[in-house]
Amino acid sequence: MLSITLGWRHRASALAGAGAGVALLFLGGLLGPSDLRATAVVLWRPLLTITSVMLMTACARHVGLFAALAELVEPTTRGPVRRAFRLVFVISALTASLLSNDAAILVLTPTVITLLRTVYPRRHPKFTLAFSFAVFYSAGVAPLVTGNPMNVVVASHAGIGFNAYALTMVPVAVVGWLVAYPLLARQFALELADEAPALGAWPSAPARLGARGMVVVLAMAAVLAAYPVISYFDGPLWMVATIGAVVCVLTAMQVPVGADPTAVASTHGAATPSALRVIAGETSWELLPFLAAVLLVASGLAKAGLADALAEVLRASPAPLPTMGLLSAAGAAAINNHPMAMLGSMAVSQLGHGAEANALTLAGLVGGDLGPRLLPIGSLAGLLWIGALRRHGVELTVRRFIHIGVVVTVPSLLASLATLWLMTYLTR
Repeated sequence: MLSITLGWRHRASALAGAGAGVALLFLGGLLGPSDLRATAVVLWRPLLTITSVMLMTACARHVGLFAALAELVEPTTRGPVRRAFRLVFVISALTASLLSNDAAILVLTPTVITLLRTVYPRRHPKFTLAFSFAVFYSAGVAPLVTGNPMNVVVASHAGIGFNAYALTMVPVAVVGWLVAYPLLARQFALELADEAPALGAWPSAPARLGARGMVVVLAMAAVLAAYPVISYFDGPLWMVATIGAVVCVLTAMQVPVGADPTAVASTHGAATPSALRVIAGETSWELLPFLAAVLLVASGLAKAGLADALAEVLRASPAPLPTMGLLSAAGAAAINNHPMAMLGSMAVSQLGHGAEANALTLAGLVGGDLGPRLLPIGSLAGLLWIGALRRHGVELTVRRFIHIGVVVTVPSLLASLATLWLMTYLTR
């Protein structure tokens, strides 16, 4: 599974790797038709939510939201570099929280690299890696369940609602950011000590969203505002997300490819097929069957006894919450966060239900969110991020990745798990 994912540099490589794993488990008798039916029952709601979030993100990109975010960063490049670095980290963290970690990592990274090359025409090689890591590390613990596709699946499997998740995980995420940012800035202290302002030219006309762009932004804001209300009344989040995605797609389709979002009156409200193709092309459809395949792989591994073994470790541990978080982080780094998250969820389900089980599930998600910062193979988003850096000519060695991962991620993980324990204690 990992050999295909790492060896074949293609957006479908992770799906192919997971599919190969599923095939082997079927041949070995660890999976059968009943597992396919069970997977469909578990996944259809979270997959609808994930699809909707991805479509809204693609629409936001198409109407110019991320270009507008770059416009916010540009004035800070006229002063010390650390100001722009700080703002990039904050904007990326908010993007990861309100949209998804994939949006922050995979969309903002090339946007920021383009910005740096424009405003620092000669010095950008000095800053590019630092700013790319600012984007990557800002997508830490997902404060909202919709911020990470696997968190949606695991929380749904465990019966943890949007509000219950956010009540505990927002403080956990904030603490993680507060620990990670200064440690990351210290890793690039030499680059960020540059006091010279950017001298490169930036388009004089500011990026504006236009009327249809504002409709997309307001629709996404309405979805985010509706999540806690619907969750309070035990309503279906997938329905809210789906309605928001439909509104965003129908609106963004009216913006022609390459057009100024503020000047689309000539379309007379007619949808442009090319715009629809762009929106569809920027959506990671391969993630949906990949998640289904990962759940099947986790089911097969659970039948092989791995979930039972993890459950026994948690039963025997005097401190099961940090044990779960640390094991999940290590497992996510070594075998990818998606199968590890599902194995952890299956192990916790053997220990019972209620507040204690939910706390262990959330600890597993904390480890699954942060563990992929330790090794490049830890997450699909991380692999795609490294590939994006290579396409833009940014060199990153595995040794550098691991070094920064250990120095920044380990303290952030420990602080996040300590905050989770405190929040669990306070909300009993």
